[in-house]
Amino acid sequence: MTDTTRRSLLGGLAGIALARPACAQPLPVPGASGRVVVVGGGFGGATAARSLHQAGLAVTLIEAEATYTACPFSNEVIVGLQPMAAQRFGYEGLKASGVTVVQARATGIDGRARQVTLADGTTLAYDRLILSPGIALRFDALPGYDEAAAEVMPHAWKAGAQTELLARQLRAMPDGGTVVLAVPGNPYRCPPGPYERASLIAHFLKTRKPRSKLIVLDAKDTFSKQKLFEAAWTSLYPDHLEYVPLASGGQVTAVEPASLTVRTDFSEYKAAVACIIPPQRAAPIALSAGVADRTGWCPIDPVTFESRLVPGIHVVGDAAIAGAMPKSAFSANAQAKVCAQAVADLLAGRTPVTPKLINTCYSLVAPGYGISVAGVYHPANGVLADVDGAGGTSPLDAPSSLREAEAAYAAAWYRTITGDVFG
Repeated sequence: MTDTTRRSLLGGLAGIALARPACAQPLPVPGASGRVVVVGGGFGGATAARSLHQAGLAVTLIEAEATYTACPFSNEVIVGLQPMAAQRFGYEGLKASGVTVVQARATGIDGRARQVTLADGTTLAYDRLILSPGIALRFDALPGYDEAAAEVMPHAWKAGAQTELLARQLRAMPDGGTVVLAVPGNPYRCPPGPYERASLIAHFLKTRKPRSKLIVLDAKDTFSKQKLFEAAWTSLYPDHLEYVPLASGGQVTAVEPASLTVRTDFSEYKAAVACIIPPQRAAPIALSAGVADRTGWCPIDPVTFESRLVPGIHVVGDAAIAGAMPKSAFSANAQAKVCAQAVADLLAGRTPVTPKLINTCYSLVAPGYGISVAGVYHPANGVLADVDGAGGTSPLDAPSSLREAEAAYAAAWYRTITGDVFG
């Protein structure tokens, strides 16, 4: 794909992203009826609930928290470019639209009886269930790293208290300290996220603590938007960011929170601040429902997002095995709309249409410097696959005006998608 084609594609997808974060909302489906429950009120679940209601179905959304804290743009919070308040969203908009929102924790799902059990013992029956549970951090996967260790070496991979903790640690670190960022192997939530975080921490160090340095230890050799990130790091942060891939001994094998030590097969790093992002899997409710396989993630039908393991349960968002489609907020929003339409069609006795989905991931490498990757996906051979010839990344040789434009697109996308989901 030529740079001109990429510019055209990215400009077109940026326009789609600003006008419609993923795809058109489902239309009312005549004849659709039944009890639909959605578990999980993030970008996937809240979108699914709103879309089902717009399709003419009565829907109940179950969410344990009164306020949702968004992960997109939380890297900006860590380095002081975005207030934490901008990450928090309530469910008043969904309630006002007609969605029944139950603030409770779902503790069990019985796929055979088709009912959800809440923490207080209440049960809700369903004809179709959409599960959007998000991720769980695998605290058993890295020696020395557990929930207690995360209070010393924050992961900040679930936005909220951990985000604020890492931000405080960076602000308090003496100039000249070393920051260590550990990145897990695939799959995990938001593939470009660790590298955006690395970029923005490097910017923070360069501008606020210029004698300090960031070391990125990666459990793999390749990653999303790699050439774009590496070109930016060479240009902007040659003295403040060191990247160590798997081939050079970047995989973290153990940590010692008491001494802020991070170990690999070949080296030992003493950190002033350590951000450890551990391996991940689908959240526990997915495992208890029986929709997660041995990988810890949830296999789905790419047309309807119905579980391949438990009939009547559909899985969207980060927990799903979505083939080539990455685990991102944009993806969750797109999948939820497609899934809601499919559920409405199934309840009306109709065959769901074969969808096409898009995803655009923006990353900031510095204030006013944005890059992106876009993809188009369709069901093929039982999975969601890339559409040949579609998608692409920002041009490697883009002028500063395009980098500024993509940073603006990123901010506008965030306002648009959060309004679409929670407004």
